[in-house]
Amino acid sequence: MTINSPDLNLLPIAFALYDELSVSRAARLLGMSQPAVSMALRRLRETFNDPLFIRVPTGIAPTPRAHAIVRFARPLVQRLQEDLLKGETFDPATSTRAFTLALYDVGEMAFLPWLLESLRHQAPHCAIRSVSLPIGQLAHELEKGEVDVAIGYFPALALKNFRHLRVDTQRFACLMRADHPLRSDRLSAADFRAAEHIVVRSEGRSQEVVERFFERRRIRRRVVVFTPHFLSVPFIVAETDLIATVPKSVALRFVSITPRLAVVRPPFDITGFDLKLHWHRRFDNEPRSQWLRAQLAAVFRKNVHSATH
Repeated sequence: MTINSPDLNLLPIAFALYDELSVSRAARLLGMSQPAVSMALRRLRETFNDPLFIRVPTGIAPTPRAHAIVRFARPLVQRLQEDLLKGETFDPATSTRAFTLALYDVGEMAFLPWLLESLRHQAPHCAIRSVSLPIGQLAHELEKGEVDVAIGYFPALALKNFRHLRVDTQRFACLMRADHPLRSDRLSAADFRAAEHIVVRSEGRSQEVVERFFERRRIRRRVVVFTPHFLSVPFIVAETDLIATVPKSVALRFVSITPRLAVVRPPFDITGFDLKLHWHRRFDNEPRSQWLRAQLAAVFRKNVHSATH
């Protein structure tokens, strides 16, 4: 069999196709268009003179040749990456390379201020970039190293190529106007159902946890406002009788800014969610990534408990 000179840039695409068994899912994981992945697959087929992946009812299936290529090439690529990093050191005091953190707006509000304080103290010349990306693009950027760590609730990153470190379990609280007629230490179920509510609705966000809880318990609320953004919530709640059920860390952040708002306990024991650090396994042993993860974990250990409980 004749094999053309392989383009090594195609190997990560072959790995994604092998893992996802779907051109469309591989494209989302890589942050590429589906036609671009199909074109890369065509080049792989030409290079190795083999179909590599054939169509099946559930997507695509690897040929024996594809099994052999991935089994042989993936450990070599990983070893090359690890060998290149051997002996590399990271000095936060002198480094000028920016740290890129993926955070939703809720994470920026609740956690970024004290993350900044710690990172700026330890690495004074490193700028901090906060980005919010579609989940498919985020997975690709983490794999490339363009994003260092994703912080928060990212269930779509529960893939075998990603590592996770739980740094806290978040709970929910009710945010209302400080002089709201229903204000108390804990709302009653009757008052909660009778009140008017504002709901943050956005796919793949922590709010899905509380909405699923209400659906399972068949708890009905009088929702009068839906918004995709957290930033508008404190302004609306401060001027109305609306109540918002949001992560407690977010509610406390809003209350710390203005005395016009108050945090009260909801009448139900709402299921919480794990707050995690997420990174690609390629960077398990990279000194810079290891240092950053250790710093982030330490900051959460120091701050989250007192901020949310």
